[in-house]
Amino acid sequence: MKAEVILEVNSISKTFGGVHAVSDVSFALGKGEVLGIIGPNGSGKTTLVNLITGFVQPDSGKVIFKASDITGMPSYKIANLGLTRTFQVMRPYYSLPAFKNLIIPLNSPRVKKTRSGRLGDIDAVAIDILEEIGFERDARVPYKPAGSLPLGYLKRLELARCLALSPEVIICDEIFSGLSMSEIAGLLPLLEKLQMQGVTLVMIEHRLRELFRLADRVIVMNFGQKIADGIPEDVMEDEEVKKAYLGRERKK
Repeated sequence: MKAEVILEVNSISKTFGGVHAVSDVSFALGKGEVLGIIGPNGSGKTTLVNLITGFVQPDSGKVIFKASDITGMPSYKIANLGLTRTFQVMRPYYSLPAFKNLIIPLNSPRVKKTRSGRLGDIDAVAIDILEEIGFERDARVPYKPAGSLPLGYLKRLELARCLALSPEVIICDEIFSGLSMSEIAGLLPLLEKLQMQGVTLVMIEHRLRELFRLADRVIVMNFGQKIADGIPEDVMEDEEVKKAYLGRERKK
C-alpha cells in the first residue's frame, strides 16, 4: 500500500542574481519514508531545503505539508508544525550548556500541545533526549558548554534540537559531513531508530554509501534541476547522473 503523502514540493524555483539555484523542482514524500537528496556541490540541494523550511522565499511554486500550503511561512512556524531541519553549519548557543540548547524547543507551542502541557522538569527532559542520542550523562557531557564540544557531539546536538519538537519530518543537511567512520557508525543506528519509529527523514548527503544504507529513495540534483528520482541502485546507473558526478559519460 502506498504511504500517505506528508510533504509535496510543486514546481518550486529560486533565482539569485540571474542564477537559477533551484529550477522547477517537484517531488512528493511519503510518511515514514527516508529520502536522500544528492548531487555535486552547488547543485541546489541546500537552497531547496531552505525553500521548504522557510529560510528562503521561492520565486514560484508551492510547498504543501500535511495537505496545508506552507509556502512563504516563517521558518519558526514551519518548525512548530513538525517540519524540522538540521544545519550544515551548526548553530548552537555556544556559551550555554548542551542541555540548555533544548530549552527553547521544549517550551514551544508544539510541545505544549503534543504533551498537553505536561512536560515536568524541562531540564531533565532535555538531558534525557541528549542521553538517547549518545550524550553520556555520567560523564557530564550534557552539562558542558556547547562551544566546548567536538564536532560529533555538535551534530548530535543539532539532531536533539529537532527531536525536542517531537517532529514528524526531519531534514538533515549533511549530518555525516566531517565525521570519522566511527562517529558515523554511532550515528547510523540513531537514524535507523527514528526511521523505525515512523519519523520521515530527508537527508542531503555526499557520503553515499552511508546514505544508501538508510534511503528508500534518492533524488539527484544538478544545476538546480532534478535529474533523477528513484531507488538508489537504479539512480546511480542513470547516465545523466554518472555524467553529473564524473563530468563525462562513463564508457560501457
